Amino acid sequence: MKSVNIKLSLAENVKSFVNIVNRYSYDVDLRAGRHVVDAKSILGIFSLDLSKPISMEIYADSCDDLMEDIKPFMA
Repeated sequence: MKSVNIKLSLAENVKSFVNIVNRYSYDVDLRAGRHVVDAKSILGIFSLDLSKPISMEIYADSCDDLMEDIKPFMA
């Protein structure tokens, strides 16, 4: 498992982020406080507090390709 903080401040960023994450077969969760949602769910992401960085958890050992694609969203 790998964990990284991301920032999704605009609705357009959320849409782009979900499109990128959906290209991969990894299970990916977003955690904000005690709330955890599927990173592939636009509605789930909008239920989080997007004013602060969010912790993204990737359940895969080698996910360098995904990490490279989400660099613009890393906090």
